[in-house]
Amino acid sequence: MRRSAAAVLAATAATALLAGCGGLPQQKEDGGTTGGGSDASATPTGTPASGGAGEQTSPLKNPEGTEPGLAPLTSDVDKVRARRLIDQVRTKGRGPRTGYEREKFGSAWLDTAEGIPLARNGCDTRNDVLKRDGQQVTFRSGSDCVVVSMTLADPYTGKDIAWKKAKATEVQIDHVVPLSYAWQMGAAQWDEEKRKRLANDVLNLLPVSGSPNASKGDSGPASWLPPNKRIRCSYAVRFTQVALEYDLPVTAPDKRMMLQQCEG
Repeated sequence: MRRSAAAVLAATAATALLAGCGGLPQQKEDGGTTGGGSDASATPTGTPASGGAGEQTSPLKNPEGTEPGLAPLTSDVDKVRARRLIDQVRTKGRGPRTGYEREKFGSAWLDTAEGIPLARNGCDTRNDVLKRDGQQVTFRSGSDCVVVSMTLADPYTGKDIAWKKAKATEVQIDHVVPLSYAWQMGAAQWDEEKRKRLANDVLNLLPVSGSPNASKGDSGPASWLPPNKRIRCSYAVRFTQVALEYDLPVTAPDKRMMLQQCEG
């Protein structure tokens, strides 16, 4: 499915060009956790990440979700590609939340979910995405996995965050497509392995500022969008990429809102 999503991107790009279109740790309701506690005994060693603070990647150039951030989509060509991608998503009504439990998507931040990038690399998913998106990253002494400080260019607010593990909740890991939303849109009928993939797939995970992320809950795009308006089309594209990857429908109002974010 991931390869087919990439093929859709390539096809839409070609079409567009031919057309000449220029607090305390807590668990979120959607299943993302807000982070661990203090690591005061650590003696971090500096390991700079590539590029400078603020490095972001266009979601259209990052269909695997392995590159950092979420760059704005501003060109007419990119917006045409974005809308054509969003058009591929099926719609249906939102089902009941009955039976949803975070544990049905596996333990948080599994390194053992099969068939997704960065799985089984010896580092849990939370630290994988902190390393992916963080700049000036430092690790716990003796570890090349556990991030204890970094600078994060937060796509949801457009601000840089100087983060330390001692204040873990300042940065949360957002499930772009919330797990409870996915449950209501069809994941209730999936097997556990597919739910584990969705919960730990880096395509569906962004480290962001804790406050706006806490306000999102299990909302779809019709009910919640990032405060940073410049990033909203990119957010719609990333929501779409996850939906297509996992053959998840979205509600009709969510799809309309996603298309609106990428209008010229």
